[in-house]
Amino acid sequence: MIRDTLSVEAGDVRLAVYVSGPHDAPPVVLVHGYPDSAAVWEPVRAQLDARYRVISYDVRGAGASDAPASRAAYRLERLAADLAAVADATCGARPFHLVGHDWGSIQSWEAVTDPAFRGRIASYTSISGPCLDHASFGLRGAGAGADRAEQPKARHAAKRPPGSHLRQTLKSWYIFFFHLPLLPELVWRAGGARMWPFWLRLTERVRAERDSAQTRNAINGLNLYRANFIDRLRHPRARHAHAPVQFIVPLRDRYVGPELSIGLEGWLGTYTRTEIDAGHWVVLREPERIAAGIERFVEQHRTQHPVDSGGTGTSTINARAAGV
Repeated sequence: MIRDTLSVEAGDVRLAVYVSGPHDAPPVVLVHGYPDSAAVWEPVRAQLDARYRVISYDVRGAGASDAPASRAAYRLERLAADLAAVADATCGARPFHLVGHDWGSIQSWEAVTDPAFRGRIASYTSISGPCLDHASFGLRGAGAGADRAEQPKARHAAKRPPGSHLRQTLKSWYIFFFHLPLLPELVWRAGGARMWPFWLRLTERVRAERDSAQTRNAINGLNLYRANFIDRLRHPRARHAHAPVQFIVPLRDRYVGPELSIGLEGWLGTYTRTEIDAGHWVVLREPERIAAGIERFVEQHRTQHPVDSGGTGTSTINARAAGV
């Protein structure tokens, strides 16, 4: 299938957008994480674009997209505006199915819980990237000290197994590191970017091609963490999903624990959660499995009307699968 490359203006940046598949097929938008570019989705695209209009893009600061000058330009609301610009340019008024991995998933929650996107997102598949607001309320609800004004919101916090918050904190060591001044940039420049394919091969058993933009992706992408994490931990917002949600949960994820997708009915209503025996970069290692999970959920919701979770959902569909 031929892949077209577009340049889409999104406020202060121009984004590189990649489109393939039949023009009249249901659109599926793929959003990549850190320190990747849209190239991470190419194996999944190859599995989907015979049946769907597959759209990916380099997020601001990555790949062939422009990088904004300020850290504030990487805030979640700006990233959601980028998604809107890409959808306007490629989908028009048609609802689209959204898929995010890693930081692509974290930033996509902003749109999935923003009423301005109601009716535009037909379904959302989240892989290894929690909503920062939900995660923060989960910590507060677990005893991190929600104040009186936040107590009604904290009641929506997930009920998670004992010790899960400590385990996730240990998994999240790199987030603390990324907030240090200058040192993360030095590590990436001094060899981290060059060694990245080796790290994926060692830890994920993935053979990834060396990306000439890896240093740029990694250094610019630090702003994703620095512009959003501390603010969301200090000031979480009540965020209710307006589209059907499924989690694909890799149980051997070194960075995102499976508990972060448990007990979110208060925010999402009824949602689907499928556990798989895989690592964090499953989108590269097992693209057929991921594509199958995306396709199954898309087909369930091709004619689905937007949902109004409103915190009233009472059940979660859970599955544990050898294959999605």
